[in-house]
Amino acid sequence: MSVLRHQPIKAFYLIFELLATCFVRIPIWTLTAIPRSWRPRRSWSIKRTLLINLARHLFTTVGKTGPFRKIPNHHAITPSVEGQGVWIEPVPNLITGELQIWADVAKVSAVRIPGYWLSKKGEKIEAGAPPMPAEKVIYALHGGAYCRLSAHPSDPTTAIARDLLKGIDTVHRVFSVEYRLSSGKPWPEENPFPAALIDALAGYNYLVNVVGFSPSDVIIEGDSAGGNLALALTRYLVEYRNSSVKLPTPPSALILLSPWTDLGVSHHDHPKASFFANQKSDYLGFRKTPGYGYTVEAFVGPHGAGAAELNRYISPGSKNPAMKVSFEGFPHTFINAGGAEMLYDSIVTLRDRMVKDMGKDKVEFYDAPDAVHDYICLTSHEPERTQTLQAIAKWVASL
Repeated sequence: MSVLRHQPIKAFYLIFELLATCFVRIPIWTLTAIPRSWRPRRSWSIKRTLLINLARHLFTTVGKTGPFRKIPNHHAITPSVEGQGVWIEPVPNLITGELQIWADVAKVSAVRIPGYWLSKKGEKIEAGAPPMPAEKVIYALHGGAYCRLSAHPSDPTTAIARDLLKGIDTVHRVFSVEYRLSSGKPWPEENPFPAALIDALAGYNYLVNVVGFSPSDVIIEGDSAGGNLALALTRYLVEYRNSSVKLPTPPSALILLSPWTDLGVSHHDHPKASFFANQKSDYLGFRKTPGYGYTVEAFVGPHGAGAAELNRYISPGSKNPAMKVSFEGFPHTFINAGGAEMLYDSIVTLRDRMVKDMGKDKVEFYDAPDAVHDYICLTSHEPERTQTLQAIAKWVASL
């Protein structure tokens, strides 16, 4: 399959896929969506059915060919009209305990990485400017299965940041970190766990100890894999807050949007599990049998499949009986899930564990029954998207 990532074969393949989609797939998808009973969800319109089918096909195609265009990465700051890029210095002095052990096993170390500032529309705030009185900041960690997408303002996940800025009065800026992405065979094996966690730690330290935000004014937001990373970073700050290294204290709140909480197979346990039952209503792709897949194998790297099942930093939502995990000491958390997404069951497991350990008053769960995975990124996924953003703004105002 790697041959499709090289020119000119990639170009020929993409042209073929474009023609086949326009003249074969879309007409077929349209015809089969006319009877409401044939749609993945009876409540869906024909338009939504077509868009999700198209998104699934694009998602699958990118997995074969790689991105259609060059994606910004951790090697350089990519200029942006909308945002401002800065360099984040590495923090090897803040790495200790299990994180140091995992880093040694994976042969990853702290490196300098880019970050991007995005401000409210119409406001001009210099990158890294000190916080204003009563200002809260959102620290955004993008999704993409740890192997795709970017923190750059041109990335589709930035749609989340734009609308959070629009809807939350006390938030004037969003800061996103360009953490290292993982890759594995048949491509170069690079940046496995905990590379992204080390980078996220550096970004958080930058906000608190360089820019000067109090942790009580920092809200960490993560979608999909970014939600997983937000949980891992918060766990490290909670579990090692009294260690010999001088870590910043944990943030005031978490916003977890369709978080990827179980990288193992514990939620692939029966045919009616959302991982299988929601495949036709989600864009993540069709999987007939349980398994880890490329993205998980690339991310866990030398730690092996066992880490996807039992490491609380990687799969805090795992149902594996041997998993030991606690959420005591975690901040107020907003969790969102789409009822039509494949990860739904694992997100519910996370919710239940957090409520058990933290108390119901500290966990807000927002369920959009007919929405897909990470629908907050999809600007056409209405009215669920707007309703969820409004719920987030109301929740933040109540903190």
